[in-house]
Order: sequence, then structure tokens, then C-alpha cells
Amino acid sequence: MKQFYLFSTNFNQTMGIPLIYLQPKSLKFNLFPITPFCILILFCILPNHSLASKTATNFEHLFNFKDTSNIDSSKQRDLGDYISRLFKRKNPAKKHEKKLIISLVPTAGYTLSTGFTIGASSVSTFYTDSSHKGNESVINLQAFYDSHSQQTFITQSNIWTKNDQWKIVTDLRVNQYPDVTYGLGNATKSTNADSIDFNYIRFYQTFLKKVVKNFYAGGGYDLDYHFNIIKTGSTNQLAASTFNKYIKKPESHSSGINIGLLFDNRVNPINPLGGLYTNLIFRDNFKFLGSDTKWTSLQLDVRKYFKLSENSSNVLAFWSYTWLILNGTPPYLDLPSVGNDTYNNTGRGYPIDRFRGRNMIYLEGEYRFTLTNNGLIGGVVFGNLESYPHSITKNLNSFIPGYGSGIRIKINKQSNTNLGIDYGIGTNGSRGVFVNLGEVF
Repeated sequence: MKQFYLFSTNFNQTMGIPLIYLQPKSLKFNLFPITPFCILILFCILPNHSLASKTATNFEHLFNFKDTSNIDSSKQRDLGDYISRLFKRKNPAKKHEKKLIISLVPTAGYTLSTGFTIGASSVSTFYTDSSHKGNESVINLQAFYDSHSQQTFITQSNIWTKNDQWKIVTDLRVNQYPDVTYGLGNATKSTNADSIDFNYIRFYQTFLKKVVKNFYAGGGYDLDYHFNIIKTGSTNQLAASTFNKYIKKPESHSSGINIGLLFDNRVNPINPLGGLYTNLIFRDNFKFLGSDTKWTSLQLDVRKYFKLSENSSNVLAFWSYTWLILNGTPPYLDLPSVGNDTYNNTGRGYPIDRFRGRNMIYLEGEYRFTLTNNGLIGGVVFGNLESYPHSITKNLNSFIPGYGSGIRIKINKQSNTNLGIDYGIGTNGSRGVFVNLGEVF
């Protein structure tokens, strides 16, 4: 989870080693190795509709942003086509659409935080509707080990039932790794780092029921359990005092229920070519469920995609991520921080946990474009702003910028999945390479 998500649906800051490519008849395997959220919501919704009439028909019309991800893959080329040509293998003719597409990834890499890393990751996509007209389900599995004794196992799944009546979301993680903390707020310096080590178990389970087309409501249970928390360095008194203020014992528990509202009309979540995604999650942690303290939070994740031309796959994408602590005091390691969104992708240009605070306001924009007619090679340019104020009504007066560019290589033309390699730049000399299988958002 910490800076080494390797070739998953989304992952950060290391490079994998390509191994082999296989394509059996039954399955296809690819083995490679401000008020920003308010502005974005208003821009997405537009003031041409009234919210007073909330019939199902008007609701669908209000959010009539269609995902046009179904492109003609016969005219596309992916990396597997060229590897097959290199080894003089002919891809069998596809008589019908595959029910299941699996990307399996043996990986090896290196970052300053993790050292040398080895492991494996896989992404499986499939339809529960035989007509393939519904939403695409995704299961992501990851397991890694590195020379700094970081051990990570992650499984994330977004499963749609038949006719998209339910969405079942699961996030399970078992991790052991060292980390670095810098204190709270926007003004912390990279030289003022404090090293810590801990084990972590996460279990999030949410069930969302269809209300009207593309709109879901539901709830579930969230658990964050950190244990064996050890401070391994105290190079900075400010960071150390902040850490000691929050962490009184070598473990912390956050256990509570969540209530969620979801609107999602994207067809392909790995690489949307249009549509709108809005996910609102209210979380309430209770002592009777095992939480150390009672605290509540609110997360609002909004993503909007504009396909700029019917004759190309160029997309202008916007992402707003707002994470607020409404009341109470969460454990230090459960406070909002950069890179600790659901898929650990906020803040390209900075390492995970570089900034942390009681609240998080984040906005990112990206332009995605193709460079070759066959879709094999593309590129992106992006920029982001983030802030970690103690209060969004009093302290929202500065933002931390990041920006960069990257290339895209088509890995799977059937699922329109790209390998993304981005170079991000932040302030005070922060920079790095960020790698994703699938788009960052």
C-alpha cells in the first residue's frame, strides 16, 4: 500500500519487470510485469435542471452524461499483438466476447521507501449480465514483499449483480511496513521526517442497492486496526511531538458503520471515455463496536469525464476528493493523508503520507490523448492541488501544487486498459515516477 502498488488497477511509484504473454482460448491473460469539490459539482450538474422534480425519469435526465467506452477494438493494437508477432504467434479469432479477462502480473521494483520489491498482482474484469450491457465488475489482488520487511496483501473488488441491481464493494488489506510521518498541515518540511513501523488490517464491506438507473444507496461496516506501532526514529521534535500527541499506545482501532450514496454511469471504470462518478460516504465509529474513540467522517469522491471528439479517444478528466473529519478525534494513522484514498492515487508528485491533517481538500485535472492511430501509444498531462486544513471554514487559505506528464501504452484492447507511466513534480524538490495499470482516476 505504501508507494509500491505494482500493476494493479491503480498503483504507485515503482516499475515492474515484463515477463511473458499468454492467450489461451478460454481466457485472456496479460502478464506485464478553492472550494474545488463545489466548483466541480456545479460544473458537472449545470444549472439548467430543477431538483424539485425527482421522478426517476428526470433524475436520469439530470445526470445524462454517457460513457462511450465501447470502442471498436478490431482497429486497435495492444502490446500483446506485438509480442505475439515477435514470437510469430497468431492470436485466435474471437468468435464471441470473453466472459472473463485476467491480467496477472509478476513484479519486481525499487523505491526509496520500500527498497527492492517482489510480488504479484492481478486484475480480473467480467460481466454478470450475459448481454454485456451492464457495468463491468473488477477484482484486484496484490501480494508483495520487500527488502525493508514490508509485507502486503490486498484484495479489492467491485461486483455488480445481475441487471446491476446491487453493487458489492470489498476492501481487505493485511500489511506490515515502515512509514514516515512529517506532522500535520500544509507547512511540514520533507527534512522533518520521523520514522515509524506498524502492522495494519483493513476490512471494508459495503452493499449498495439500485434506486434508479445509475444511482445506488446502501451501507456497510469499516474496520481499521493498526498494531505493533513503533517509532523507529525521532529526527524532528515537531513531528515527534505531533505523533506522541495522537499515539498513546502501540495500537489503534477504528470500527464503525458507513452509509453510502453512489452515482456512476461509467461503462469501463479502468479507462472511462465519458460519464460521471460521484460517491458520498458517511462513516460513524462507535466504542461499542471496538473503536478507541467515537468519531465521524465524510468522504466525497467526484469524477467527470469529457470525450472531446467522436473521432478520437481524447478525454478531459476532473477529479475532486474531499475527506472531512466531522467530529471526534481519529487515531493518527487514520487521519486524512496524501495517497490514502481508496486506490492510493492522490498527490502525484509526492510520496504517500507526505502530508496529513484533520481534513483533506483535493482537486486534479488531466488531459488524455492518443499519439498513434492504432491506439497503442498515448500521453497525459496533469495538475493537482491539495490542502490539509484543521478547519475548512477558517484555515482554507493555501494549497499544495503538483503537476507532470506521462505516457500510455495499450496493454489490453478488449478492456481498453493502458499501462501508465507518469513523472510527477511537487514542491521543495519532491518528484517521482508513478505507474498504473489503468488510469489514475
